[in-house]
Amino acid sequence: MYGLEPPLDYHETIATALARTVADRPTGESALTALRHAYLAAVERQDPVVGFSSPEFAHMLAESPTLTARLRELHDQREEALADVLTTETATTPDDPTPRAAAALLTAAHRTLFHHVQTLTRAARPHEEIATAATRSAERVFDLLEPSLGDYAVR
Repeated sequence: MYGLEPPLDYHETIATALARTVADRPTGESALTALRHAYLAAVERQDPVVGFSSPEFAHMLAESPTLTARLRELHDQREEALADVLTTETATTPDDPTPRAAAALLTAAHRTLFHHVQTLTRAARPHEEIATAATRSAERVFDLLEPSLGDYAVR
């Protein structure tokens, strides 16, 4: 458990984690599958990058316009980095919007799940309970993306 360690201290990791996961995925694995596996492993570790923190920090983050704006900026940087990797990995031209659209959907899933973890944290739920709920939610969210992105960017 991470206690008071704030997720924003991990700005570099937050901004690059999805892109690194996709770039490092094994042969035969789609971007979606790689990101699903990485997210579930991060939940198991109760990693701050997916939203685990103390209730105090979660409240401070939600109530601070400055911190909320910074978090939004990090999510935007994350999307940009993922779009760049997907453009390279799928050998598309820069004018093809497909990698950017896929990156937007994949990062929206992670942003949604991050906020879900933070909501449960602000409610002072135990981290084990949050991890269980986050795992169930992640399965539903990633399953929603499966029909459109399940075969996209398979290495």
